[in-house]
Amino acid sequence: MTPSIGYVDEDENGQKSKFLRSSDDPYRLSIEEVIEKFETHLENGLSDEQAKSKLAKVGLNNLGADEKISISKILAHQIFNAMVLVLIISLIIALAIKDWISGGVIGFVVFINIFVGFIQELKAEKTMGSLRSLSSPMARALRNGVDSNINAEEVVPGDIIHIKVGDTIPADLRLVDCMNLETDEALLTGESLPVAKDHEEIYDYGAPIPVGDRLNMAFSSSIVAKGRGTGIVVATGLDTEIGKIAKSLKNNDDAVVVKVDKSLNPSTKDYLIAVIKTTKNIIFNVLGTNVGTPLQRKLSWLAILLFWVAVLFAIVVMASQEMRVNRNVAIYAICVALSMIPSSLVVVLTITMAIGAQVMVTKNVIVRKLDSLEALGGINDICSDKTGTLTMGKMIARKVWIPNVGSYLVQNSNEPFNPTVGDISFNENSPKFIKETDDELDFIPHLPSPTPILFEKWLHIATLANIASLNQIQNEMDGSIEWEAHGDATEIAINVFTTRLGYTRDKLIGDSLEHLNEFPFDSSIKRMSTVYKDKDGNSTVYTKGAVERVLSCCKYWYNPELTALSEEDKLLIESNMNALSSEGLRVLAFAQREINISKENVSNREVVESNLIFLGLIGIYDPPRPESAKSVKLCHKAGINVHMLTGDHPGTAKAIAQEVGILPHNLYHYREEVVKVMVMIANEFDSLSDDEIDNLPVLPLVIARCAPQTKVRMIEALHRRGKFVAMTGDGVNDSPSLKKADVGIAMGLNGSDVAKDASDIVLTDDNFASILNAIEEGRRMSSNIQKFVLQLLAENVAQALYLMIGLAFIDKSGYSVFPLSPVEVLWIIVVTSCFPAMGLGQEKASHDILEQPPNATIFTWEVIIDMIAYGFWMAVCCLVCFVCIVYGKGDGSLGENCNEGSDTGCNLVFRGRSGAFAAFTWCALLLAWECIHLRLSFFKMRPELENPWWKQLAIDLWDNQFLFWSVMGAIVSVFPVVYIPVINNKVFLHAPIGYEWGLAVAFTILFLIGAEGWKWFKRVYYRKSNANNPEYDLERNDPFKEYSSFSKSNTMEIV
Repeated sequence: MTPSIGYVDEDENGQKSKFLRSSDDPYRLSIEEVIEKFETHLENGLSDEQAKSKLAKVGLNNLGADEKISISKILAHQIFNAMVLVLIISLIIALAIKDWISGGVIGFVVFINIFVGFIQELKAEKTMGSLRSLSSPMARALRNGVDSNINAEEVVPGDIIHIKVGDTIPADLRLVDCMNLETDEALLTGESLPVAKDHEEIYDYGAPIPVGDRLNMAFSSSIVAKGRGTGIVVATGLDTEIGKIAKSLKNNDDAVVVKVDKSLNPSTKDYLIAVIKTTKNIIFNVLGTNVGTPLQRKLSWLAILLFWVAVLFAIVVMASQEMRVNRNVAIYAICVALSMIPSSLVVVLTITMAIGAQVMVTKNVIVRKLDSLEALGGINDICSDKTGTLTMGKMIARKVWIPNVGSYLVQNSNEPFNPTVGDISFNENSPKFIKETDDELDFIPHLPSPTPILFEKWLHIATLANIASLNQIQNEMDGSIEWEAHGDATEIAINVFTTRLGYTRDKLIGDSLEHLNEFPFDSSIKRMSTVYKDKDGNSTVYTKGAVERVLSCCKYWYNPELTALSEEDKLLIESNMNALSSEGLRVLAFAQREINISKENVSNREVVESNLIFLGLIGIYDPPRPESAKSVKLCHKAGINVHMLTGDHPGTAKAIAQEVGILPHNLYHYREEVVKVMVMIANEFDSLSDDEIDNLPVLPLVIARCAPQTKVRMIEALHRRGKFVAMTGDGVNDSPSLKKADVGIAMGLNGSDVAKDASDIVLTDDNFASILNAIEEGRRMSSNIQKFVLQLLAENVAQALYLMIGLAFIDKSGYSVFPLSPVEVLWIIVVTSCFPAMGLGQEKASHDILEQPPNATIFTWEVIIDMIAYGFWMAVCCLVCFVCIVYGKGDGSLGENCNEGSDTGCNLVFRGRSGAFAAFTWCALLLAWECIHLRLSFFKMRPELENPWWKQLAIDLWDNQFLFWSVMGAIVSVFPVVYIPVINNKVFLHAPIGYEWGLAVAFTILFLIGAEGWKWFKRVYYRKSNANNPEYDLERNDPFKEYSSFSKSNTMEIV
């Protein structure tokens, strides 16, 4: 016998091996074939010996052993990345030259980086742990002919398992018997409604059957919502559908160690290549250049680059002194090297993200991984689940059709259980006519008065053939009145609709109706009926259910008088059902008749549900959240494409996607092949190879009946197209794709623990609109990161240029006279870098931030050129200031040994240093303010406002008080270090000054003028380069332009 899924055999060497043939899939086999395959017996089950033998072969029914948290591994991950390693080297150097202040600052930066990262990673819950929590602790199994409760971990393939309402299914079962069995598979498939099971169903070989459509199977960790059943265990542990997800979460595509597949008879060359790749991965992993977000990788490469540039500069310094390296030259060389390393960059980045995470909490977003906030700024595609994210996750009645009366439409109902919220409107036409007509038919807000007799009859059926309850309760927390519902989701929706119109079961029954009998909904019959007798002795049957099942019991309908129901009439009713179904609605039919209980057996279901009179249809659906359509529109405006990946049916997915704007409303303008690309079924998408998917002109906007792997393949396809992807989801089926996406976003209210564990961000209100809040914050942070990166690196460029050019000043002894002393260099780094950069990190978002295209790149060419331009101009201004003091007013005497102390003739050099020190500090601080906006003038950062420039400038500067006081405090700090005795001439190696203050201020203003001139030049340049015609701009902002570009109509209107 060839084993199948969930069954393990041993080869001739005693090695466990697994076989999988599509023809052996249990859902494609008859019950008899499954019994034979798994060597079991329906009446007796497995014997203890069989169970013990199989348990030894397949192992325990769990998702693997616990993975212990490795403190040392987490700590090593925080320490071994390029930027932190460079900082540690800087720390060692600073302490080696006994520069305790710089050493302390750099040490604090290193500690903060390691500590914050360590805590964040330590707090990350273990995904596999949550998966295990889904497992059923006990199972009802038949062994040795006796039913008994056994530990779920001991269940093996071939066990006969009994399940009932409320049970968590312990393993994947091939059902052999069921009674009204429905299971909640939302965690696996994303479907909002329980799935009715049919053990007699057998599927043909060939076409793949999605998990959600395997009606003869019950899956591990699903919950029994209704009925009971019996099944044969066909898969346990990691071989179950939930187990496959667990395995996909365990797999690490970025494994550091490259393993050789021994089954392919590898050569020595293969082993050598694996060793080389492994070594490369380890080095890059330690340096952080192949892990983390794009910004983190770029910063790691930047740190490596700057480290070698710093080493080169230090060598140049020593070479300029003809390698006569004394202590002062060594210190200066080290300071030049340190000036090239933005030591505060990592801590500013970490603190900025931590503050951003706190802000996000107020916007219903919890950030599990700080670096995901930075990644959000570059998102240009969102793959979203439907149920509970774009929709409310609850059912409401949408449309009702009463033949010869018209159609009723429910709108603005954003509280599914509240019958007082929402509007009902009316149109006298049928759903079929409304769909097919070319005219725009409006629903009027005024309902026909008096209520049509046929609609009143329909309301009686909808109210009485219903066992759901709807009540008002008082909230214990705030005392407010809330609506609460109990029962089947479909019946609740119908109950809310009838209550909205004043029809409730209690009111109708009152003292006038007597309940005679009830035939509950049966998954095989798919309808329910109740029988009531009024006070006049007349009895009536009220029936509702699936349209085809109710119509099969109907003999009459009103057209407009009571008349026999012909086959043509049934086709007309079915066409109206199809019109409602095309809108993504779940359609039910309603019928009634009077019954003579003295002549007809009211206990015989077949008799009662015969000769019925058809009265109407209702369409029910899980409605979009009120804010979903607006949010999708804002996403499109922000340059973000939205894709819906759902386990739901294609019709429902397509209708919801059109309603929220993921699909255009006017699909009829597009060619059929275009619509096929827009909307695909998972089987169609999964049947394509990666090359075929890459050759598609565009990727689908909607994929229905998604399996977990379908979502992963979609994200991989987007990655191959260079997209930066966010994935939202709430079920176990979403967790592999949440891990695969650049940013995984889980639902906090109704999401599974597994989805939360696999995610980077959790939405506490399960609202798609909150994703926009997260993206806005991500963009704000990316923009601010870009600002302080520019400020820090431009200052590094200025310092490097200034200090390297300063080597040209040679004193009488042949040594260079440093234009800034080492302590001055370090002081400037301390006071102008960390706190102003943190202030830039707290800048508010610009008003049009969501109207700008996504930007996943911090180091754009504009930033790089700005960095060089500002750095060069700052170095020039400060160097000219030093030259003017020493060579302009002074006689150019550079003294002797001025790098060591205030020896003879050093006064002029010391004064020049003081002036240049003040100018450098102030220029660097003004640069922080200039970086608030990369192009707009410092004096008019909000041109859309009409305030005078001086008033608006004051408002803008005061708006970010952290940055304001950081700059002002640093400006003032210059004065004490210039004038305090001993500190000035012994530590900083500069002297008190007089007129030099004027020069320092003048060159600071000159730097400001140059910076403003540079921004003016950029504005002119970009204004000319962006002078496109309005039609081009409209096309650029069209979210469906890629699809319309190969559609037959070039002049269509896209809604």
